[in-house]
Amino acid sequence: MGDVSFTDRELDVMAVLWECGPSTVADVRDRLTDPLAYTTVLTILRTLEDKGHVGHEEEGRAYRYHALVEQGEAQGSALDHLTRKLFAGSTELLMTHLVADRELSDDELARIRRLLDERLGSGGDT
Repeated sequence: MGDVSFTDRELDVMAVLWECGPSTVADVRDRLTDPLAYTTVLTILRTLEDKGHVGHEEEGRAYRYHALVEQGEAQGSALDHLTRKLFAGSTELLMTHLVADRELSDDELARIRRLLDERLGSGGDT
């Protein structure tokens, strides 16, 4: 699908669709942590639909909206954008920043090490 980008409000709405599945405007509105007007949620859903990120099915007098973009695809696109814009396209710089500048627990560091070992094919023999 190419570059998938969302505003903060669009991400809030998409998060509801990803977590809860197909939902009406009222369903989405009820599940948002920040209260928004019904018409605002409807406008966001219509905008997302115009962008090709959301679809809908008629259900009586209401529409039930569903995500057309997988959460993982959106995460990957956002990470690619962040890497290009803030880290000169360097995944190494991004990873270095994440590991060096964050307070990661020993468990989190161990999981990261396992992922890197698997990626390198060493199986942890380092």
